[in-house]
Amino acid sequence: MVDEVVTLSASLIQNSIPTSSSSSSSSVFENFPLISAIVAFAIAQSTKFFTTWYKERRWDAKQLIASGGMPSSHSATVTALATAIGFRDGFGGSLFATAMILACVVMYDALGVRLQAGRQAEVLNQIVFELPAEHPLADTRPLRELLGHTPPQVIAGGLLGVITAAIAYLIKKASSSA
Repeated sequence: MVDEVVTLSASLIQNSIPTSSSSSSSSVFENFPLISAIVAFAIAQSTKFFTTWYKERRWDAKQLIASGGMPSSHSATVTALATAIGFRDGFGGSLFATAMILACVVMYDALGVRLQAGRQAEVLNQIVFELPAEHPLADTRPLRELLGHTPPQVIAGGLLGVITAAIAYLIKKASSSA
């Protein structure tokens, strides 16, 4: 009896493993949602880099990896991922639902927790700056203040992500029909 259960279980497991002809064998470079998310992130971070140059007339390479600022690269990344999954697998599926909930959590965090943490860092830095030189905390390194995003930054990032995924989908659709 145990041998029959083991044989049946092994057969079920073997039949549930995708074959080489399934989508799981495709290259990571053909992963449309992943590519859309990476491109949206790169566009958002590049925009911050050039915006800093335009506003301050200086190049700041840290903007290519920094958090905060316009547009939100976190929002752009997760909305591009969710939108691309929706285009590929359908907007009614559980995978899209999971990606959409992830996107909402990330954007809420950027607006709430991270924005408030940045504002608290700003206040703490001002307090430390005003300490007398002999105070033990007077030499404390300043905290990073630009952590979160304002609502317009999150909205702009979200729109950038949706647009990026839509354009990538149209390109993918055009290249597969050609």
